[in-house]
Amino acid sequence: MEKINILIVDDIPENIIALEALLQRDDINIITTTNPNEALRISWEMDIAIAMIDVQMPEMDGFELVEILKSNPRTKEILIIFVTAISKETKYAVKGLNTGAVDYLYKPLDPYITSAKVDSFIQFVRHKREIQKKNQELEAYQKELIKAKDLAEQGKRIKENFLANMSHEIRTPINGIIGISQLLKKSNLTEQQHEMVNLLEISSNSLLGVINDVLDLSKIESGKFKINRTPTDLSKICNDVIDLLRISSIEKKLELIIKLDPELPDTVIADSLRLNQVLMNLIGNAIKFTHKGSVTLSVEVLDTKGNNVQIKFSVIDTGIGIAKENIDKIFETFEQADEQTTIKFGGTGLGLAIVKNLAKLKGGTLEVQSEEFIGSTFSFTNWYEIVKEIKVTKKMNEEQLLPFNNAKVLVAEDNPVNKFLIEKILKSWNVNFDMVENGKEAIEKLRDNDYHLILMDTFMPIMNGLEAIKLIREGYAIGKEKIPIITFSAAVMETDKETAIAAGANDVISKPFEAAVLHKKIKEYVTID
Repeated sequence: MEKINILIVDDIPENIIALEALLQRDDINIITTTNPNEALRISWEMDIAIAMIDVQMPEMDGFELVEILKSNPRTKEILIIFVTAISKETKYAVKGLNTGAVDYLYKPLDPYITSAKVDSFIQFVRHKREIQKKNQELEAYQKELIKAKDLAEQGKRIKENFLANMSHEIRTPINGIIGISQLLKKSNLTEQQHEMVNLLEISSNSLLGVINDVLDLSKIESGKFKINRTPTDLSKICNDVIDLLRISSIEKKLELIIKLDPELPDTVIADSLRLNQVLMNLIGNAIKFTHKGSVTLSVEVLDTKGNNVQIKFSVIDTGIGIAKENIDKIFETFEQADEQTTIKFGGTGLGLAIVKNLAKLKGGTLEVQSEEFIGSTFSFTNWYEIVKEIKVTKKMNEEQLLPFNNAKVLVAEDNPVNKFLIEKILKSWNVNFDMVENGKEAIEKLRDNDYHLILMDTFMPIMNGLEAIKLIREGYAIGKEKIPIITFSAAVMETDKETAIAAGANDVISKPFEAAVLHKKIKEYVTID
């Protein structure tokens, strides 16, 4: 029988021990904590069915903790039982039940009543999950029936495979374009040439953004997408997005406005990359569909509970708006409001589908209000943990990329643009290197020469990088089986990286790459006596 997870939250350890002893049985797992913030993390990461929460706790009381749990789609179904030693006045019980609790128990607990109540809630959870399981099984059967009868599903899979393969092939030349534009920016350019190179870089990054959207959808649909939360400066992210998109607004003579709540915390725990992606898509869409007027990014603090803050990001435009019957349609993959939208404005119809999926994965809510020919407001709301103290680390700049004197590297790369780019970068670091065009040549070169490191492209003619790595590890270049090998790959799916590591690669660098990333990897693997 599947065990039920019960969370006990109480700031007094003795109370937890007593309650554990009272509830101990074979068909449940008991998880405990004395910290409300830790309780939020546990509830997010684990399948908690029932939570027994003390009312009086420092920093965040039980009522506030439950409000946060109930406001999050991922934790709102947890059955809450309040356990308290405060006054037995009816108003406290009413307040507790109004927050979403199913029961309210008073200390000292009656062991028989407590055990009986918890048992009844466990049975309720089991019945509910059994119903959900049956519904899921029914849905699974229905899906299988649809797949068997509907040949269009086969076409869908072919389309997805095609998009994934094309995304991979396009990333390789994009890497070359972005890399060469960065090299050009360091050379002596006139002001006009510098502006042209900037536009080239912006266009390349825009194209890369479309490809990344396609790959992100593939990862979300396959369940391989990850949210990585780190200390994040919200003001900086918002201002960076506005600065990046300001050129587009100026071209259309639109006013691009940013409004940040004075109460906005300096640093929170968030996935900065995905938050940036959400804002870029929402603001980029707003600019795209607005002919005159303004686009505004408004960031406001809605609520604060202990060390957590609820923040609402709103993108408001004075654009073409969306008809009521089309609002749901715009969030579907490869869909836009209507066929004329694609003809007039272009685009893939991926942006809002990405935003919808990211909002769901991040545990937030996405809302849209729109009036045709008047404008639209897209809002993303989520809870974040405030970071009170953070160590400031300096990002490595290009002046800190020290040379690798006496380092010898073998490079296997067939794309002429990428060969040119890598050659320029390695020469600037005083790296002594040999360049070959496929895996077969790499093995032959390795047999006759000594190297500190191999940089190996994954996809090459005659023999690809993965095949060459396997042969090197198997001893086809005698005595050099353990040489460090870093692969370049335009694929960003986790399975592709896992395949490279399984073949024997020490590390993987995704295209397009930053020079600082390559420098760091070489420094990590190259040891010069």
